[in-house]
Amino acid sequence: MRYIILGLIMAGLFQVFFWLSRDNLVTLNESSFDKIESLSYSPFEGYDKKILSSEQISYDVNMLENFTNKLRTYGTLEAYKILESSKDSKLPIDLGLWIGGDLEDNNLEIQRAIKIIQEYPHRIDSVIVGNEVLLRKDIEPLELYAYIDFLRDVTDKPVTTAETWDQWEKHPELASHVDFLTIHILPYWEKVPIDRYNEFIIEKYSVVEQLFPNRKIVIGETGWPSHGYNNNSAVPNIKNQAQAIRGFVNLAHEKGWHYNIIEAFDQPWKGYDEGNVGQYWGIFTTNRALKFQLSGEVELNQYWLYQMIAAIIIGALLTIFGLKNQRVNISHAFAYAIAAQGMAFGIVMAAIYPFINYMNFGMWVMWGMGTFLMIPLVIITLAKANELFRSSIGVPPSRLVPLDLKSQNAPLVSIHVPAYKEEPHVLAETLTSLSKLTYPNYEVLVIINNTPEDYYKAPIKELCEKLGEKFKYLDITCTGFKAGALNTALEYTDKNAEIVAVIDADYKVESPWLVDLVPLFDDPKVAIVQAPQDHRDGNESIIKAAMNAEYAGFFDIGMVDRNEENAIVVHGTMVMVRLSSMMEVGGWGTDTIVEDSELGLRLFEAGYTAHYTNRRYGYGLLPDTVEAFKTQRHRWAYGAIQILKKHWREFKPSSKKLSPRQKNKFVTGWFFWLSDAMGPIMAIMNIIWVPVIIFVGVTIPTIPLTIPIITAFIVNILHTFILYRTKVKATFKEIFLSSIASMSLQLIIFKAVFDGFIKDGLPFKRTQKGGKAKKGSSPIKYEMILAILLTTAFISLIYTNDTGIIEIYVFAATIFIQTIPYISAIIMRILELYSLKSQKS
Repeated sequence: MRYIILGLIMAGLFQVFFWLSRDNLVTLNESSFDKIESLSYSPFEGYDKKILSSEQISYDVNMLENFTNKLRTYGTLEAYKILESSKDSKLPIDLGLWIGGDLEDNNLEIQRAIKIIQEYPHRIDSVIVGNEVLLRKDIEPLELYAYIDFLRDVTDKPVTTAETWDQWEKHPELASHVDFLTIHILPYWEKVPIDRYNEFIIEKYSVVEQLFPNRKIVIGETGWPSHGYNNNSAVPNIKNQAQAIRGFVNLAHEKGWHYNIIEAFDQPWKGYDEGNVGQYWGIFTTNRALKFQLSGEVELNQYWLYQMIAAIIIGALLTIFGLKNQRVNISHAFAYAIAAQGMAFGIVMAAIYPFINYMNFGMWVMWGMGTFLMIPLVIITLAKANELFRSSIGVPPSRLVPLDLKSQNAPLVSIHVPAYKEEPHVLAETLTSLSKLTYPNYEVLVIINNTPEDYYKAPIKELCEKLGEKFKYLDITCTGFKAGALNTALEYTDKNAEIVAVIDADYKVESPWLVDLVPLFDDPKVAIVQAPQDHRDGNESIIKAAMNAEYAGFFDIGMVDRNEENAIVVHGTMVMVRLSSMMEVGGWGTDTIVEDSELGLRLFEAGYTAHYTNRRYGYGLLPDTVEAFKTQRHRWAYGAIQILKKHWREFKPSSKKLSPRQKNKFVTGWFFWLSDAMGPIMAIMNIIWVPVIIFVGVTIPTIPLTIPIITAFIVNILHTFILYRTKVKATFKEIFLSSIASMSLQLIIFKAVFDGFIKDGLPFKRTQKGGKAKKGSSPIKYEMILAILLTTAFISLIYTNDTGIIEIYVFAATIFIQTIPYISAIIMRILELYSLKSQKS
């Protein structure tokens, strides 16, 4: 525990250092000022653009009087509501008329404007007929001129129209219809970096000034967003917003310019029209909180201390939860604590996302689902990191079976070889290898089950007679698949047998197997002795080499790790079980399709011990095809969920049948299946979100939808590369092939987990081996569909990201990562077809 505490302290200090080293208080060089000349004010709220109450508008106007000398409005309806709600205020407004493509609405705007001018002449400074009408091309220039001229005829207030600076350049005749020019200069939208803000303003102001000398020019809109997407080099954040507005106001005072800052309050409804950025141009949030002071230092994140404390606490809890009941050294504890603190930072950033973004329904859905799925992904990623650190820099394993065991005992071992329609030449090799075992006291039960064809039976029966009295030939009919056959075989087992060993029908066993491992049963608490699976046909083709490399990692990494906590996964070949212990817990179970693993768990629950050696004693055959490879993995994953559903009560804290360390290993193993199953879900979520980003321009919940996926991918790469090199002693080629084979199974694992939770009693599907597999027409159809959709989404995001938005590139990278499992499945199929072609030639 002392190492865990020390790791917690050291990792926590790293978290503190990270937060303290961030430049949270920024001093800007611009001199201070008391008020802004004018602020845009739109009295709406929410995504539905609901107009504020009279009380709220009155509050806003009274508050804004402390920050500005004037307000600019954009439509007559809201202008009238502002004036009506703030009759006690003297704050003037520039009255805006919203001119668009609807002529009837335009006429109503004009009539209301005339009425407002008549009722509130002392509050109206000027009239702005239309806002960026020519830029949007809502009406023809001549129509706009007519509206302006009409207003100039009916009021003595100065009349203008507001357009971006370049529209005045494109339509110089517009100047002859207005009393003064109102120009918009918005460097952010023109991709200008913040350090060129004032330079750009001067440049464009000068262009208009030179075109229209001796004319009054008002900068009707300028400003900078505090949040949202970058626009190439133009980056929105609080610091840049403060720098832009402070710097510009001082520049305007120096130049004697008239100006209006957009805008007073953030406007969430603009998220639908202007993407994520349009919502964040206010100097106040929608909660009426000032984002930065008009003088003095700028605080970029006023909640950083709470975020830091939360991250440290969450990181500490993740560390304690991940390392408790484990044997660790300081290197392991510190490395894991650092990883946990990193994950905690991501969790905190995901949690605060709704508090720093204006959320519409779609964003809530994506954030909620992403955050929900982030939880198991974090657990799995930390479990992978834990296994990586434990196996590479942690305490070396101590429970691997030594190679020099000796015993005076030689209990009878009954070796059971179940065979269902097994190719005779394959089974014959297995039986011949068993006949050469050097152990003195064993029998072999050859269990031909549910196989009526003489083709499969006759040669084997003849061989058993030839091999001698140790070999018993059984021709049985049973239910319960392999488990049923094994249970039936118990009736024919020698009554003196103490140990039952199980061998798959395709395994060639090496002669020292029983001599080396049976001595472990001298300990009466030992009920299971497991040797690894391996294969003898891995060099036949590149597709089989990939499969073989993928299997090896589990037996040289995962099983060695689980063995340290007496929590191995029992496999139905190369396994020995104490017969009395097996009968005590009910024999082979027929209510799951993974009778071997389920029996092992029952024995652990009964308090028995298992031993594992990673020395190879037997070599079987690999699946013949990609489809067979997937079928086998579906059976394993489906069976794991069956076991989880059957035994979940034994993993509750109140249950004492398993030790905490055993519970940890089994739960982690099940989470590995669940994490693979989440891959397609998150991929589909992200595919759905891509059109929203491209066509609506709405931001993505970056942290929950991207960072965990990228982090998990990096951890998996490191986990595979480091441990395969150090523990499996694999070559770079083998590591690459193993990764391709492993990732290609993601969709079938998703299907298996899904089936496991909603379907009971799926039949046992035999893995086709020995050249008898039927060639499926399209074993990767759905993987190809997902690969195409994800690749299309990736290319679309990159191609349409004209403004170089960083978040979109990150999201695109995430989608590219999500394509890898399905591309891997395609590669496996290509390798299979190549192998078939090579065999024919």
